[in-house]
Order: sequence, then C-alpha cells, then structure tokens
Amino acid sequence: MQFSDLPLDHRLLKTLALKNFDEPTKIQQQAIPHAMLGKDLIASSKTGSGKTLAFLLPAVHRVLKTKAISRKDPRVLILAPTRELAKQVFLQLKWVISGQPLSAVLILGGENFNDQVKSLRRNPQFVVGTAGRVADHVDGKSLFLNGLELLVLDEADRMLDLGFAKELRQINRAADHRKRQTMMFSATLDSAELHQLTEELLNAPHRISIGSANEQHLDISQRFYLADHIEHKEALLERLLRDESYQQLIIFTATRADTERLSAKLVSNGYHSVALSADLTQSQRSNIMNGFSRGQEQILVTTDVASRGLDLLNVSLVINFDLPKLADEYVHRVGRTGRAGNKGQAISLVGPKDWPSFVNVKSFLQQDIEFSEIEGIAAKFSGLKPKSNKKSAKPNTKSAKNSAQNPVKKGGRKRVNTMEGKEVGHIPMKRKPRQAAE
Repeated sequence: MQFSDLPLDHRLLKTLALKNFDEPTKIQQQAIPHAMLGKDLIASSKTGSGKTLAFLLPAVHRVLKTKAISRKDPRVLILAPTRELAKQVFLQLKWVISGQPLSAVLILGGENFNDQVKSLRRNPQFVVGTAGRVADHVDGKSLFLNGLELLVLDEADRMLDLGFAKELRQINRAADHRKRQTMMFSATLDSAELHQLTEELLNAPHRISIGSANEQHLDISQRFYLADHIEHKEALLERLLRDESYQQLIIFTATRADTERLSAKLVSNGYHSVALSADLTQSQRSNIMNGFSRGQEQILVTTDVASRGLDLLNVSLVINFDLPKLADEYVHRVGRTGRAGNKGQAISLVGPKDWPSFVNVKSFLQQDIEFSEIEGIAAKFSGLKPKSNKKSAKPNTKSAKNSAQNPVKKGGRKRVNTMEGKEVGHIPMKRKPRQAAE
C-alpha cells in the first residue's frame, strides 16, 4: 500500500511526498482508514512504528475537509504523558499542517500560564499538551472543550502510570460532545486501570493491535552483561564506549543524581555528554534535547523521562546502566534506537540490585537471554536464586505431644477420640469444691 492509496486530502499527500513518505507502516495502514470513518479507536503497536502519523493524518484531514462544530473551541486535542513527548508530537503536527490555514498551540506544565492563555484566545484548531496543564486551563476557563471533535490520548498507559487519571476524566467531562471521536494509541494497552478508562471514555471502539509489546524488535540487537557493583558497571561502560561504534548514544540510569554523576565522569574522560532528568526546568530540558537532536552532544545520560516518544534517528545505541523497575519501560527505552527501519543496539548492565528487574524483563519478553562477557572484566556475580516461600515441613514435636495429651477443639471443647473402642471426651469435667476457710 502507498499513502496515495488512502483517501487522504491531496494537500496532505503532497506534504508526505515532499518528505519522501511513500509507504505507510502497518499501524498507519490499518489505523488511518478506520480513524477517517469518525469511529472511536484503540491502537497498539511497538515503539517506533509510526503511531504519531497514524493519528495526526486523519485528524488534519478531518479539519481540512469538514465544517467546525464551534468556531471558538479547538477541534482536536492531543494529550501526551510528558512534556518531551508532547513537544515531539507538536513539532510533527506543525510539519503536517505547514502551508495550510491551520494553527496549533502547545500547552505544557512548567511554562508561563498567561502566555498560554493568550495563545488559546487566538482560537487554534489544534491543541497539544500534557494532561495536567490542559486540566488547569479547563479549570481556569481559559480553555473550553464543548465543541471538541477529536480527542487523542497518546501513550495513555503512561499517563495513568504518572497519576493523571483524574485529569483525563475531567477533560472527558468537559469535552462530552455526543459527536466527539476518541482515539487511544500506545505501545501497551493491557492494564486493568486502562481498560476501565477505556470503558468510560470510548464508545464501541475498533481495536487494532500490530504485534505485541514483548515481540522481539528485529532491527534492534540486544545484549546483557552481569556486573558486580557500580564501579564494575562503570568499567564495563568505559570498555563498551571504547569498543562499540555508534552515531549517538542514550544511557539510562535510575536516578537524577546518577545522570549528573555519570555524565560528569564521561565529560572528564573526553566524551561529549549531557545529563537530562525530570528535575530540570522545561527550558533547560528543551535546550538539552534540541542540542542533542542537532548533534551537539554525542551522549545523552537520562532517566526514564526520555524513554518515550522522542524520535531521534541518529541514536544507534542504547545502554541501560540501570534496568527499569517496570518491564514495559524496558521496551520503550530500547525503542529509542532502531527507528524508521534503521538498525540499533541495546545493551543492559545487570547487577545484584537489577536482578529482580531482569527477571521481570525476561518474563515479559518471553525470550531466552544469555549473558555476554568482556574479556578481562567478567563479573563474579552470576544471579540470585529465587526466594523460597515454603515453610519447613519439620514437625514441632513438642506441640504434637501436647496436642495428643490435650485434644481440644476450637472454642475449648474437648475432641472426640476413640480408645479401646470407647468414645471419650464427652464426660464433663467436675471441679473439686473449695474447702471452706477455717
């Protein structure tokens, strides 16, 4: 199938052709025709499969081809879990609507609220934002959603993980138009909480699933190395950086402190590295990501804040210095490489503290995993044995003896036993009367 085979507006087809987008991905082939019918949709596919265009193209087509329900309210609202992912979606939307008489606004937490109010007063057709800040504008009556025609939830599972269920329900109530279309897109859509939200927000949705979250990504080779401790991890990392070939590299760590410490160490060793974490301001994070995307830095050390949505085609290597706690987050991390048909590598370092996470990842991927070794710095650590929950079967002889001598049922009643063919235990016990005090 070609994009030209889809019933998209000719202006969109021209924009796609200018960027040499000829053949839609599998998720685009299946999602776009259903989305264009105006029906609710749930779609899942592996990271890097082109989900963003799968909802942007039918959304823009709708705005171009149909009359607005309301002249003041936005027609399309796209929600993302993080500021980075929202910004990525917004940039791709700006490219899709370039040259068209359409406008879009980006609404993010951590940025000037009043400036956003001014932007919303210009009546944009598209609003892209994070759920928390969009809910703030709904509360402040600077954003009205009565005439909203399309609500898109990108990475809906992640929004729930971050605690935005209340805000999503608030936005749903504010945009409760009977003709509203709702679409959910994510790499994973199998949690119980998400299923409940789906029942509330969507109306008889069509479901599309391309592969599964734990399906092996053929464009990404994966390796695992055992490590004894953090100093051993640093030694392994130093050797990997020296021996592996890569254009750009993302290193994932567990904490903000680790990102700063590790990045500073790499800089001192002569590498062009920068640290990114959620504790930075929005402008700081934007500057870091813009510089990295332009190739000013070769290595990005980050927490899971950069594990989703970022489309960085020059990232050919991902290293998990620490494994994530959630197994599906591992999929999103390694999905930062091997995008758009490019080949990528994912390397994970597994120490004693990472072992429970490794067990979860292995179970989630349903793949046999063998550990690699680097000559001269192999680990002594070989994994942890699972804890046994079985109690000792050794009988308590003292308790057994007491029970035999005093067979009592619950409630203090004597058990009925047999001895020499006669029942005992029913004879009431008579207390010896007290002697009267002299």
